[in-house]
Amino acid sequence: MSKKLRRKNSSVIKRISIRLMKLIIFIGIPMAVFIYTFQLKNITVTGSMHYSEDEIIPYLVNTKADKNTLIFYLKNKYFEDIRIPFVEKLSFEWVDIHSLNIKVYDKKITGCIEFMGDYLYFDKDGIIVESTSKRIAGIPLVKGLKYHKIVLNEKLEVQKDELYDVILNLTQQIEKYQLDVDIISFNNENEVTLDLGDIKALIGRRGTYDEILAKLKNIIKEANGRKFTIDMRQDKDYYIAKPEISTE
Repeated sequence: MSKKLRRKNSSVIKRISIRLMKLIIFIGIPMAVFIYTFQLKNITVTGSMHYSEDEIIPYLVNTKADKNTLIFYLKNKYFEDIRIPFVEKLSFEWVDIHSLNIKVYDKKITGCIEFMGDYLYFDKDGIIVESTSKRIAGIPLVKGLKYHKIVLNEKLEVQKDELYDVILNLTQQIEKYQLDVDIISFNNENEVTLDLGDIKALIGRRGTYDEILAKLKNIIKEANGRKFTIDMRQDKDYYIAKPEISTE
């Protein structure tokens, strides 16, 4: 190889090396500083009744880029359309270069029905908002509804639309009085029965269930774990609880 060719090759290598050094200086180093500076170390999740913090985070952090605080914040606040079952929306708050706060807004679930092995959850207007194979604790199962059409994200068509107002009133009062109601049942006359595990309460058909559930709350306090059925369909000053007789 001639000296002239060697000098030419050496010059090319030198130019390439200089360009690589410039790339490292002007791109690589700032990138490394950016990655190191904005490491996402702390995420605080609040607001959800359905999910814990450990259950929410895997929906959001699933790539290397998600571990950068700034990228994660901008992506989820302005660009990403996050879909999580039973979650209406998320809000993101910048705390510092390593920390973010996330507030979860749950979908307002009134109750659920069981259909072909799945549980369909609906809101106060009867719109089916989610479908899962698992029963979610704390949401009453509603029985006795006669539905004509079941389509996700559409209204559940039942025998009377007024029943949604009844269910909404019931669930509001159930939450108010902290009653552990597992099942809300309607009979053919649209009379209501509440199943509270060991206790079954027939509360009938009425305009509002506030007063009757307040009385039921007081009765349960005196139950002491005993199983019984109580008929509260008529307004009375007192009610007689009928003990469940064991067949064992």
